[in-house]
Amino acid sequence: MPGCPSSPPFPHRADGPPAARPAAGETTVFADRPLDDQQPFVEPDYSSWDIAQHGPEPRPDWLVTDRNAIDTELGLLKTGKEADVHLVHRGVPGGDECLLAAKRYRTAEHRMFHRDAGYQEGRSTRRTRDVRAMEGRTTYGRHLLTGKWTLAEFSALGQLWAAGVPVPYPVQCLETELMLEFIGDDDGSAAPRLAQCRPSPAELDDLFTQCVDAMMIMARAGYAHGDLSAYNMLVQDGRLYLIDVPQIVDLVSNPQGPGYLERDCRNVCSWFAGRGLRTAEFDLLFGDLMAEAVARW
Repeated sequence: MPGCPSSPPFPHRADGPPAARPAAGETTVFADRPLDDQQPFVEPDYSSWDIAQHGPEPRPDWLVTDRNAIDTELGLLKTGKEADVHLVHRGVPGGDECLLAAKRYRTAEHRMFHRDAGYQEGRSTRRTRDVRAMEGRTTYGRHLLTGKWTLAEFSALGQLWAAGVPVPYPVQCLETELMLEFIGDDDGSAAPRLAQCRPSPAELDDLFTQCVDAMMIMARAGYAHGDLSAYNMLVQDGRLYLIDVPQIVDLVSNPQGPGYLERDCRNVCSWFAGRGLRTAEFDLLFGDLMAEAVARW
């Protein structure tokens, strides 16, 4: 898409799958030195598909689910405060293959979602001991929270994907690792974030329409993203994708839901309006979304 930078492709190894160059910071900009100069090659391993929790059906045709498939880690796509995302090649020797994004949440000792209590209002945990442990931030409780956020994002992506929201397909979930559809090119070039793009006026209008449509579908299902901004959207071949949804908010059961939706609207409209789109009006968008959310009840 014009106006959107593309990440450098992963250089291919002569003896097998492509090797990656790791990302720096929270962007998808890759380092200049090849992977071989920075870290040892990671040996391939059999796919964990048969022991993981699977995404919704019908599954996409491109997804490899053969138990004989090999998962080969290619490198780091991006780092974040709560998780790192790695590029993984899954393929049957001499057969089908696909690229996946493996999102791995940090251990409880090294990450914690900011304001996580507000996001979790309206979610239930049955075991009283678990609730006390999470509220007290004990070691056991922090491990529970890490797994809970992984499962929360996996579940949210499944619901949103099934509802028609443009999100990466959630392939599988295993402990604190979430395997997702890789949004990018076949050569391993990752799709840029919306914040990295400099779209033309026509492209800007189209992207805003796609964003509003996605938010409308979510509101119709009773949800708000909760942390939506130009940094949580990808653009691939002119198509917009919403990412990073572990904090998805229920607009009905969570009393802070409308507040999170209001913030999403302000973030989105501020970004598009700041680039010259006059139709990006916060009041109208927030009102329309709340009307959709209320109408379902």
